[in-house]
Amino acid sequence: MLALAGIWGLAAWSLWQSVIPGDLELPEGSLAGIPPETLARADRYERFFRIEFVVSQLVLLGVLVAYAKHGIRFAKESAAGRIGTGMLLGMIGLALVWISQVPFRLAEVWWGRRYDQTDSGYLETLFANWFELGAEFLFICFALVVVMALAGRFPRRWWLAAAPVFIGLAVLFSFIYPYLTPTDRLVRADLQATGREYAAKQGIDPVPLRVEDVTDFTSAPNAYAVGFGPSKRIVFWNTLLDGSFSDDEVKTVLAHEVAHHSSDHLFEGVAWYALFALPGAWLIARLTRRRGGMASPAAVPLSLLVVVVLNLLSLPVYNVISRHMEREADWKALETTRRPEPAKSLFREFTIQSLNDPDPPTWSYVLFDSHPSVQERIAMAEAWRARS
Repeated sequence: MLALAGIWGLAAWSLWQSVIPGDLELPEGSLAGIPPETLARADRYERFFRIEFVVSQLVLLGVLVAYAKHGIRFAKESAAGRIGTGMLLGMIGLALVWISQVPFRLAEVWWGRRYDQTDSGYLETLFANWFELGAEFLFICFALVVVMALAGRFPRRWWLAAAPVFIGLAVLFSFIYPYLTPTDRLVRADLQATGREYAAKQGIDPVPLRVEDVTDFTSAPNAYAVGFGPSKRIVFWNTLLDGSFSDDEVKTVLAHEVAHHSSDHLFEGVAWYALFALPGAWLIARLTRRRGGMASPAAVPLSLLVVVVLNLLSLPVYNVISRHMEREADWKALETTRRPEPAKSLFREFTIQSLNDPDPPTWSYVLFDSHPSVQERIAMAEAWRARS
């Protein structure tokens, strides 16, 4: 066990290495240029989502606690066999999870419409990205089948075999995810040329650039890097390309997303998942033993509760890792463009247009923020300029 812990620590240390100078000191990022009324508005806007998230998770946990306690009744009425009954209980549990979150999704739409962040209708929001939701549902159901099959053969050690399966599924999902979202080829020749230039500077082959139309759901700007191999791409939301941002600001975003690919952050994300998959599977095995273990359908409702609790407990850890990667991408973008001013104006515009709180409360930052704050990102641009 001690040897495994040592290997785990060495792997985590290796993944944590960064191109950001270890002695870099960030000044206090200036929020000059953001009107005070915008700062107050962003604080009110984000505060709602913080409270809503906490309440939604309490409701979710309450639903799953009740299901873990009473869900076994559905198993007694099933004639679908051991794995079939487990699948049935898993589907019922996932349906309860979805239904329990419906009021909160509707509340998010109401709040976003109130602050002019979305024009989405209530019903279309509930059923948006239905294909992606179906893919996630199938992913979870397949994982459940694998676990129950392995637990039937290896009641006490199934988690040793299941963890590699989970990792394989995560790799598969990361690969196919870009194909689940409809996008169009980016037709702007200037950004295509800049993308090739930035990829060359960062030492990788050009990455295909795509555009996703999100105007039916949000007015917020965004871009993201996804996939690997033939599915690798950078996707811009069309709200980022509607003229609200200068060309230099858009190119800063492009350099940032290229950096995610050149830093292999997509692979690193899967590697971090792999580091936590084995202890996570072990915990599920331990905590479901009082229900007969994962070989028994009766353990499925409890396992869903355990998975959700583990996900919530891991949020701060995930956010630390994600913020680390985002800082690295910001730094590589600055090294690529050599222009800190567009980066600073870009981050200010994120607050002005998307109402991102530039300096959130510490508890919120730790629990919810997967990116550095706007103030931190501005500070990094200022630190880069001073260092360079």
